[in-house]
Amino acid sequence: MINGIKPLGRSLRWGMVGGGGTSQIGYIHRSAALRDGTFTLLAGAFDIDAARGRAFGTALGVAAERCYTDYAAMFAAEAAREDGIEAVSIATPNNTHFAICRAALNAGLHVVCEKPLCFTVEEAEALALLSKQKGKIVGVTYGYSGHQLILQAREMIAQGLLGDIRIINMQFAHGFHHQAVELQNASTKWRVDPRFVGPSYVLGDLATHPLFIAETMVPALKITRLLCARQSFVTSRAPLEDNAHVLMEYDNGAIGTMWASAVNCGSMHGQKVRVIGEKASLEWWDEQPNQLRYEIQGQPVQILERGMGYLAAQALDDDRIGGGHPEGLFEAWSNLYRRFALAMDASDRDDQAFLDNFWYPDVHAGVMGVRWVARCVESADAGASWVTF
Repeated sequence: MINGIKPLGRSLRWGMVGGGGTSQIGYIHRSAALRDGTFTLLAGAFDIDAARGRAFGTALGVAAERCYTDYAAMFAAEAAREDGIEAVSIATPNNTHFAICRAALNAGLHVVCEKPLCFTVEEAEALALLSKQKGKIVGVTYGYSGHQLILQAREMIAQGLLGDIRIINMQFAHGFHHQAVELQNASTKWRVDPRFVGPSYVLGDLATHPLFIAETMVPALKITRLLCARQSFVTSRAPLEDNAHVLMEYDNGAIGTMWASAVNCGSMHGQKVRVIGEKASLEWWDEQPNQLRYEIQGQPVQILERGMGYLAAQALDDDRIGGGHPEGLFEAWSNLYRRFALAMDASDRDDQAFLDNFWYPDVHAGVMGVRWVARCVESADAGASWVTF
C-alpha cells in the first residue's frame, strides 16, 4: 500500500507543455505528478498565449523566468541550467504531440504524453526508436489503467482461472456529444476537427482506452486482423466518426468487439471491458472502478472489491487506503505517474532488469494505439473490409 513515503530518494525536476488554465486535463496531470513527491513542477510552456501562460504558471508557484513562450524555448533554456528539468508532460492538442515528443527526447528529457502519440504508424515507430536510442522513458496517459483491479484481472487470467480466452468485449460509449455541442464548447470543438485530431474522433479519443485495458488484462493475445464500420450521426463531424463498431480476431482464435460512441444517449461514461473464457468471465466498468465481476457458470456472481486481502499482491500495491473506501480517477492517474517516475529513475540508473519486469503504459502501448486507429480507419474507409493488423 502507498503510505506517503517517497518511492525514490529524489524528486524528478518536471515541466509541462500545455495544461494551462483553460485546459480540461492539465489539473489531473499536476495532481497526479505532485501527489507522491516524485515530481517537482519547475517550468512550463502552459499556454499558446504566452502572457496568459506566464500568469497561470506563476500562480502555480513556478518562477516567472521559467514560464516560457513555447516548448522549444523551454527545452533550450532548461538544458542550459544546472537545475533544468529532467522530464516533461505534454498536454496539448493531438496534432502537436509528435513534434513536441520528438523535441523533448532530443533534448534528453523523459516524456509523459497524452494519447495519441501522433497520427501515423511511421511517426509512432520513430518515437519508439528515438526513446530507445536516447535511453529515455515515454509514458502514455491511459489514465483508467491505473485502477488496481485491472491488474487483479491480469493475474487471474494469467493463473488460468478463466481458461482459454474466447471473447473480449470492449466499449467506451457515452452520450454527452449526441448533438453538436462543439458549436458552444471550445474544448470539444478541436476534438472533432481533423486538423487537430487526425483521422478519427471516438476511435482515437475513446476506444483506445478500453483497448489498452484489455491488452493489460490479456497481454498474451495479439490481434491478427480487424473490421471497422464508423458513422457520423452528427453530420457536421464527417469525415470524423462519433460512433464506431470494430470486430477483431486474435492469434489464439478468440474474437474481440469494440463499441466506441459519443452519441449513446443517457450513458454517463459506458466504458467496460468483459473477458470471457472457457471457464469463467471477468468484467470491469469504470463507473464502478473499485469492483471486478467474476462470473463462473452455474455459480453466484462474485464481486471482488478493491483493497481486500484476497486479491493478488499486484492489485494491492497501488492502494492508497483500505478496502471499503472508494478510490477514483485521480488516484488511478497518481498510480500511473508514480510508475512513470519509477521507470524514469530505473532508466537513469540503466536498470534494465527492473524495466523488463515493470508494467506501465509505455511507448509501445502508444504505438499500438496509433496502429489500431490507423487500421480501423483503413477498414472503414474501404467499406468495412477486413484488414491485416
